[in-house]
This record gives sequence, C-alpha cells and structure tokens, in this order.
Amino acid sequence: MKAVVNPSRRVEFDLLRGSGRGPRLGRLRIRGLEIPTPAFMPVGTRASVKTLGSEDLEALGARLILANTYHLYLRPGAELIARLGGLHRFMAWNGGILTDSGGFQAFSLARLRSIREEGIEFRSHLDGSRHLLTPEGVLDIQARLDSDIRMVLDVCTPQPADRARTAEELALTLRWAARSREAWDRALSAAPDEEAAGIRDEEGLRAGGRRAGGDGDRAPAALFGIVQGGTFPDLRRESAERLVDLGFDGYALGGFSVGERAEERVPGMEAALAALPAGRPRYLMGVGTPLEILDAVARGVDLFDCVLPTRNARKGTLFTWRGKLIVKNRACADDGGPIDPRCDCPACRRYSRAYLRHLFQVGEQLAGRLATIHSLAFYQQWMAGIREAIAADRFADFAREARARMETGGA
Repeated sequence: MKAVVNPSRRVEFDLLRGSGRGPRLGRLRIRGLEIPTPAFMPVGTRASVKTLGSEDLEALGARLILANTYHLYLRPGAELIARLGGLHRFMAWNGGILTDSGGFQAFSLARLRSIREEGIEFRSHLDGSRHLLTPEGVLDIQARLDSDIRMVLDVCTPQPADRARTAEELALTLRWAARSREAWDRALSAAPDEEAAGIRDEEGLRAGGRRAGGDGDRAPAALFGIVQGGTFPDLRRESAERLVDLGFDGYALGGFSVGERAEERVPGMEAALAALPAGRPRYLMGVGTPLEILDAVARGVDLFDCVLPTRNARKGTLFTWRGKLIVKNRACADDGGPIDPRCDCPACRRYSRAYLRHLFQVGEQLAGRLATIHSLAFYQQWMAGIREAIAADRFADFAREARARMETGGA
C-alpha cells in the first residue's frame, strides 16, 4: 500500500496490511527512524525508564519511548536540555521519543491547577511556583526537548463525568487543537529548508546517543491531535472529525483509563477510530495490559504506552505468557525455574524465580531492575507476536490462543 506523506513532509506511515478497521501492520518513518507497528512505548517520565539505562532499552528492542513534558519542564527544565543538545543526547537514547503535552498531569494534579481559555495554570508539585501551560507554549517546550512526536495540549476529563461537562471540555480541547495547528504551521514556515536542516547526525548517534542541532526544532517532527469526548461515542466521533479537518500527522485517543469501566471504553474508541483516516497512525494513550492491547489492535490501533508493566514489576508483579506472576508469593520461594519459560530476556536466561523473590524480600534494588527488564522484554515479544500474526493473516487465532493461556495460566 502506498505510503501517506503527512503535512510535515518528514513523516510517513506505510500501511502494509489492513485498513481503517481491524488489525493493521504498519511502519512509521520519521526523522530517520523506522518504527514497526503495532508498537508499545516504554514510559520514561523524567527522561528515564526507572531502573534501566538507554542501552537496556535498545537491547530489549524498544524503538520509541514516551517522556513527560510537564515533569521535564519543571526539572531539569527545557532550556537546560536544549543547551545540552536535546533530549536524545541528554539521555543518550538513539531511538524515537514521543512527548506528551502535560494535559494528563493537569488531570492527575487537579488540586494544583485551574483550566481556562488561555491554558492550564498550575502550581508546581515541587515548590509551589505558578506556571501556565498554553497550546503554543507546550509546543515550544517540546521543540526545546526536540522530541520526534509531539502532542497538542488537551483537557483530560475525569470519569465519571456528565455530558455537559464532557462537551464543554471537548470544545475547549478542540479550540486548543486549532491554536496548536496554527502555531505548528508558523514554526514550519519559519524553519530552514529541509536540505539544510537534515534529519539526524547519524555518526553522532552511533557514538552514543548524541544528536545534531540543539536549537530545538531543526528537522520537522510529527504533531498528533488528541481525541477526547469521554464515554460518549457521538462526542468521540465529533472530536475525531474536527481533528481530521485540522490535519495532524497522527491521532491519539486520550481520556481513557481515567476512571471509566472497561466496557464503557469500547464504544467511544470504535466511534473515534471509524472517523480517523486509515493512512495515519492511531495511538491509544495510557491503556496497556496485554489483553487490552489485543482488543485495541483488533479495532485498528497502532501505538500504545502504559506505566503498568514497569510500575507493577517494581512491586513484584510481572507479566508472562501464562498471565500475571506475583513473584513475592511464597510459591516462588523454592522455584528454581525462570520467570517465564517462553522468554529469553537476560533476567529469564540467568536468574530464577526463587532468586528474584529473595531480592524483593531483602529489599535489593536489583529486584526492580530484573523484574522491569523481564516485563518490558515480554511487552516487546507480545507486540512482535501481534505483528507476526497480522502479517501471516492469523491475528484472530493468535489473540484467541494468547487470551486462553493468560486467563487460564496454561502452557
């Protein structure tokens, strides 16, 4: 299928199998990066996936990670990161980076913020200082970070919420999206010509994550709009249609997993996906158990992120091909087998469940590191299995077999 070249002229999404509905196999190409989809992004909130270095993520097969605009803006500051060559160089990361806009943090820190037409005013959770995030300012922060995929500012409506509030906050999100698109167009028109800008300092990247530039926005990145609308399918559809009219490089489904029941999620997701163009990547924000990913891939989602695999791992709960494993349980105390017999990650190749349980019992930091290595390795294997199944036209069989194993703990 022919690649669709998006408005920034640096972003291509090849849809290799599938269409607007159902499972899709794709390839996202941006700024010299190639990311096979469906893909899962480990979450590196503060420019770090907890307990792991960038070399660990590369070894596990991650191509794209998520970093948090709000937290990096507060500490160490976007200006400092820009002076040091951008976020890739700062964290010595050779892959892609998606930065969120801060809208979700405004949702999660509700007691510290207020929302108005201009933007989101908030008090820092660090020192109480006052700040204002605007649609234009958020893009400027992300430009200084020099991320590859950037998100517009949005209002994340907590659930449950009535229709009136949801519609009002959606309308504001759409006005902010229009402002973001206008600011993005101004920035692109002011950028140097494409040949002069270049894409990446490939030699520098091979030398250890260093990146060309440092002025924050040399080669155009991608800008994604965010679909909101709560649990109301018609509002979700309206949001998607309005964003498509504005024109973005990709589209995210935001405002899920914020208090709604799982069964309330599906109608809104399906309504939004039906209104989005087939030739643009779709990103489901913050939803990410393995089975939730299966369900979303089945409906046409391409990108995922979630803190669940790493957060749970640090607490001793790991994902495996047989379902969840609570390694702190007494049953693992004398189990000399690997975390997951089907996994070939460094933690599974070398260490036993009994040893990992011991590390948790005595409070060794290595416990969280090994558990995180396994859980992210599993997620990469899970996504690779999904891609292989779509390519072989057997996704339905893969999903049925994987679900049965995980729900019953079978081999």
